[in-house]
Amino acid sequence: MHKYILFLLSLFISSFEVKGQSIALTQHNLTPVQVMMKPVELNGKKAIRVTKDPAVTKDDEATFARINDLSFRDGTIEVNVLSRLLPDAPAHARGFIGVAFRVSEKNERFECIYIRPTNGRAEQQLRRNRSVQYFSYPDFKYDRLRKESAGEYESYADMGLNEWIRLRIEIKGTRAKLFINNQAYPSLIVNDLKLGENNSGAIGLFVDIGTEGFFADLTIKNQ
Repeated sequence: MHKYILFLLSLFISSFEVKGQSIALTQHNLTPVQVMMKPVELNGKKAIRVTKDPAVTKDDEATFARINDLSFRDGTIEVNVLSRLLPDAPAHARGFIGVAFRVSEKNERFECIYIRPTNGRAEQQLRRNRSVQYFSYPDFKYDRLRKESAGEYESYADMGLNEWIRLRIEIKGTRAKLFINNQAYPSLIVNDLKLGENNSGAIGLFVDIGTEGFFADLTIKNQ
């Protein structure tokens, strides 16, 4: 009997590890960091709407809805995202939306991977090559990484505005991989997360200028 109970317990733990922990995206368990947010229903799916505070004019800043009472270091983050351009979006807006992770207590340090949905089907190849982006706050924003290591921290993936896109980010040590829409192979691989392997912290639902962002179906699996 004892062995049977242990067997059932192992099956339960194994099932939890595979599925991960589902996180309800409500105003009660999210804290806005230089963003506005509200719960909505979009295409029959419950979601949280997030827009950047227009007072924040710089790119790649701490602009996200931070998940409360959560510490993350290594593991997998999965979430459905959908972005639209706001009516007053500037010409360089791209529908920026993604996930910040290992966010420090005061939001002054974090890693982030986001997508640019308008670039995914652009008619210019260079823009298509910049559909996916990694940056590290505060010292390694996209412009510095692009200047010092062109093409190393951004890549192409098929995507578009106003459509649900499934993001899965696998993080371990100094490595991160982004998978889009349940693809078998990653669209982006980062081998040297700039904050190093010994950091842990919160997770944030990230948007940037000109984006009306929606997030749903968040699951997190810690390793």
